[in-house]
Amino acid sequence: MSDITLAFERTGSGPPLIILHGLFGSSANWRSIAQCLTKSYAVDRVDLRNHGVSPWHDTMDYLDMADDVKQFIEQHQLEDPILLGHSMGGKVAMVLAVRYPDLVKSLVVVDIAPVATDNRHTSVVRALRKLNLAAVKSRRDAEVVLSYDVPDAGLRQFLLQNLIRRETGYAWRINLRALADNMPMLADFPVLPGCYSGPTLFVRGGDSNYVEIKHEPVIQKMFPTSVIRTIAGAGHWLHAEKPREFVHELERFLTSVDED
Repeated sequence: MSDITLAFERTGSGPPLIILHGLFGSSANWRSIAQCLTKSYAVDRVDLRNHGVSPWHDTMDYLDMADDVKQFIEQHQLEDPILLGHSMGGKVAMVLAVRYPDLVKSLVVVDIAPVATDNRHTSVVRALRKLNLAAVKSRRDAEVVLSYDVPDAGLRQFLLQNLIRRETGYAWRINLRALADNMPMLADFPVLPGCYSGPTLFVRGGDSNYVEIKHEPVIQKMFPTSVIRTIAGAGHWLHAEKPREFVHELERFLTSVDED
């Protein structure tokens, strides 16, 4: 049993669909995509542990985070939910589906594979922790300082969504210490017995290298009924870069699942 009660936002009505964000993200990142689905589904956008407004915890392995979501499903008595996860959230969704296949009606994995990735985000966490929040008087101050260590303007803007202003000054709403301590585990993927044979969609960005051709045999073994779709011209955050194309692929898959 998990000791974490996940925060979430629900919109729409109908069959349950749970969205799990990626590293450094939150439920807010998926608001516009969820809005496209609310006519057909009750969409729960969940904040994973150490992110958004969910509780902080020292550990962040995928087994524990999958148990967090399992508890969320059981607490809210969600029957046959569709599970959608991006990046880190995609790994959580895959672990949950393989370990508890009877809980999940279908699975959508966005730009991540069930394999270990490199520690490319370690430098990002280091840059965020290095920022002297006591000297930050505005979000613009923070962006200027971060620009030296995080030159990608789009990534900086994404990261700065986690900078919040309180009465005592600015603070991060992500648990940077826990992220730093658990980064090797977050980059890895656990060894799992069994597979998930329910309907599964992998959507990858054509310009991303998170789901490569060499990963496809691993995907097919663990998710034998899966299909892989590629959105041309999109990177890792394909749902933000190509939302129309992403929703098209998503709705096509969900319609096929509903018809079965």
